[in-house]
Amino acid sequence: MPEVTVFSGVLQSEVVEAAARIKGVATRTPLLTSAALDAATGGRIFLKPECLQRTGSFKFRGAYNRLAAIPLENRAAGVVAFSSGNHAQGVALAAKLLGMPAAIVMPSDAPALKVARTRGHGAEVIFYDRLSEDRDAIAGAIAASRGATIVPPFNDRHVIAGQGTAGLEAVQDLAAMGITADMAIVCCGGGGLASGFAIGSQLPLTIVEPEGYDDVCRSLAAGTILPVENPGPTRCDALQTLRMADLTYNILSAHGARGVTVSEAEVARAVAFAFNELKLVVEPGGSVALAAALSGKVDVSGKTVVIILSGGNVDAAVFCACLAEAT
Repeated sequence: MPEVTVFSGVLQSEVVEAAARIKGVATRTPLLTSAALDAATGGRIFLKPECLQRTGSFKFRGAYNRLAAIPLENRAAGVVAFSSGNHAQGVALAAKLLGMPAAIVMPSDAPALKVARTRGHGAEVIFYDRLSEDRDAIAGAIAASRGATIVPPFNDRHVIAGQGTAGLEAVQDLAAMGITADMAIVCCGGGGLASGFAIGSQLPLTIVEPEGYDDVCRSLAAGTILPVENPGPTRCDALQTLRMADLTYNILSAHGARGVTVSEAEVARAVAFAFNELKLVVEPGGSVALAAALSGKVDVSGKTVVIILSGGNVDAAVFCACLAEAT
C-alpha cells in the first residue's frame, strides 16, 4: 500500500504516523463477521466495531492523535472542542491521559449519557443551542481567552489522520487473511471518519447519513458544498452536523465517494439487528452504515465489504425505543 498517496493535502503517511502515535493507547478493534448478516445482505461483510473503542466510539482515535501532536509547551493552556458527545468524550479522555485541561462546547440537547461521560473524564462542559447559536464562535472565544488549542471534530488533518487508522487497520487485517475488500460503507456527519477511512483504506467508499441531514450526500452529487436545509429531530444525534468542511469535502470528492440516506425506521432495525444478531450495543448514528446494507440502499450482493459501526453511546430510553420499534 503506497504511503505517499495524497488526498487534497492529507497524506496516507500521516495516517501511518497516527497509527504509531495511538498504538497501545487506542484499542485496535477487530473485524467481525456474521452468517446472519451475510445471509440478509447477500454480501461478505466484515464489521469494524468502533463501539468497542475507548470512550465507545472511533472519535478517541482522532482526538488522541490531535492532542498528542500539541507541543509540550502549549499543553498547559488546554484544549477546547465542540461536539454532540462522542468527540467530546474522546477529547476529554485524551486530555486526561495527557494531563491537559479540556473545555467542551456541547448542544443543550446532547444525550445525558454523553454529557455525563464527558464530565466523568474531567472536562468542563459548556452548553449551547445547536439551532440558534454558533458553536465554532463560542469555542473560538473561549480558546482565545484561555490561549487554548481548538480541536475540531472533523475539520483538522490530525483528527482526520487519527480516524483514518480505523481504515488502515481494516485493510491490514483483511490482507493478513488474504482478502481484499471491494468497498467500504461508513457513517457520515461532518466527514472526518469518512475522509480518514478513504485515505487509510483507499477502498471505494459509500457514505451514509440519516434522512434530513444529507448535506454530504447532496454536496458530493452537486460538486459543491451544500448545507443541511431543514434540520429536524433524529435519533442519530452524532450525525447532526449542518455543514461539512472544505477539507472533508475536498478529500471525499477527490476520492470519488458517493452517499445514500437511511430512514429512522431503517436505523432502528439496524440497532436491533446489531443487538439481536451481533450482541453489540450500537447507537443510532453508529448504525447507519449497517442500516444501508440491511435495507438494500447500498447493494452489497456478491461483494466483500467493510462496514464500520462507529459508536455505542446511546441513552437507555432511545436504545429501548429502537428495539421496540423494530420488533
